[in-house]
Amino acid sequence: PGLVLKQLHPDDRERVVTEVFQSRDTGKPFCSEYRLLARDGHIVWVRDEAIVMRDEAGRPCFMQGLLLDISEQKRKEEMLQKNESKFRTIFERVAVGIALVSIDGQLVESNPALREMLRYGEEELRNRVFNEFTHPEDAAIDVDLDQELIAGKRDHYQIEKRFIRKDGGVVWCQLNVSLVRGGEEERPFTICMVEDITERKRLETQFFQSQKMETIGRLAGGIAHDFNNLLTVIKGYTQLSLSQIQEGDPCRENIEEIKGAAERAAELTNQLLTFSRRQILDMKVLDLNTIVRGLEKMMGRIIGEDIEMFTVLDDRLGRVKTDPGQIEQVILNLVVNARDAMPAGGKLAIETANMVLDETYARTHIGVTPGSYEMLSVSDTGCGMSPEIKELIFEPFFTTKEEGKGTGLGLSTIYGIVRQSGGNIWVYSEPGRGTTFKIYLPRVEEETGALPVQDDTDHLPKGNETVLLVEDDSSLRALAARVLRYQGYKVLEATNGHEAIGVARENTQERIHLLLTDVVMPYMGGRELVKRMKTLHSEIRVLFISGYTDHAITYHAGLKPGTPFLQKPFSPTALAKKVREVL
Repeated sequence: PGLVLKQLHPDDRERVVTEVFQSRDTGKPFCSEYRLLARDGHIVWVRDEAIVMRDEAGRPCFMQGLLLDISEQKRKEEMLQKNESKFRTIFERVAVGIALVSIDGQLVESNPALREMLRYGEEELRNRVFNEFTHPEDAAIDVDLDQELIAGKRDHYQIEKRFIRKDGGVVWCQLNVSLVRGGEEERPFTICMVEDITERKRLETQFFQSQKMETIGRLAGGIAHDFNNLLTVIKGYTQLSLSQIQEGDPCRENIEEIKGAAERAAELTNQLLTFSRRQILDMKVLDLNTIVRGLEKMMGRIIGEDIEMFTVLDDRLGRVKTDPGQIEQVILNLVVNARDAMPAGGKLAIETANMVLDETYARTHIGVTPGSYEMLSVSDTGCGMSPEIKELIFEPFFTTKEEGKGTGLGLSTIYGIVRQSGGNIWVYSEPGRGTTFKIYLPRVEEETGALPVQDDTDHLPKGNETVLLVEDDSSLRALAARVLRYQGYKVLEATNGHEAIGVARENTQERIHLLLTDVVMPYMGGRELVKRMKTLHSEIRVLFISGYTDHAITYHAGLKPGTPFLQKPFSPTALAKKVREVL
């Protein structure tokens, strides 16, 4: 059909000529799409459909057919292909999880972000019922909404619910769900945008807990103030009555009992005032090490012979401003709690250290102001506590002790003293693994200068080794990975021990120089992970991280003294220096 060889695009020439000869030799119709070069140099796409015309002897003479200009069609196809490529790139690289779900609930396709969120592989998710990954308590949330979506009663909906990951962990997600209606022959499907809001939920819980404590504090303070007024009257009149009653009078013993009860009640109301931060504190600049050393004998008598106590005090500790008597009460109350948590004996550690709580830490801990602090920690190897109990321990009158063996005001008093001193208190605990209370009091600026708040990561020692980072807290893992990559390291990430083993197996041809892992993790602890990792990478070095102090963790996780260890919270500077030190 007027095919001119020299007009064929060079890239198509060989293919088209071959197809023409094949049509000539086989007698099959010729059909091909190719490019022609117009006289002015621009490209014209054509579809060529032709048949070979033969003479009476059956010899091919010429080709007859139709040549169609399909340039516009090709342009649209190219645009569509580019758009599809852009969509695929966005689908694959966006940080938000995306799920394409059929109207009968099957997961048709998922993007890498969703698979990372749920810890499943692509084939493991395909054609699974999407709702089966939902936490059982949240399973009914979106059933009716999906039906309304399919029925056309709504265009989209947004909900928050929990998913259960492959490793058993729970992740809070926000879902934005829309219905996509295809062509006449295509079945509609839903597109779900899934955002991990676990960290936001954790901060919300912290905020609500903080607000609840403030509300309870105001209520407790008001009640304590009113009761103190009443008790003042009771104590005054009992004192007057006792001064007017002779020794041996039968009524005197009764009034002395009333006086004793009033004094005990006054102690309780003073504890409530302390919790509500309405107690008058005698603030003085002091050294926590001096306070701890002064209490050692008394603490030894409190804990008895079955509990081994040791102190690790930082010789370079800065000073704080608080009430000496109240901070002594804080330490003694924590020691009593630790003793009660170890009825069969155990180990008690009291430690002090200089700390810098940076902006990253403050963003993830409600009520913390970035700056230099002095840390006082009390750790035990006792029974520990569940997350549910841990949320309630600072509330007034909450106690897990038997009736009559505690007022439930010990920890709430500690909370009030620390907060009124401008500090913060945090608890790290797991059932069966013991408990660590960490108190952070603001460092008082001295002439020697305070510890710097800002980290100068530009002047830290850099490296180019490969680090396998294992941490189940996504925010902390992201921070550590970012710091290490900035310092030049190649970072492999895993959320737990099982995932870390998988990463190590995938990289057996490449040396992993350092394992940076949390000590206490679900399903596989740091110590067990190290054992298994050594079989894959025998020369790998190890640096542990944990919310427990380095001395307490020796007993919590069975680590040998002197094991490389970095205590949370750590600054980027501390992380970079410690990694370089271990390597």
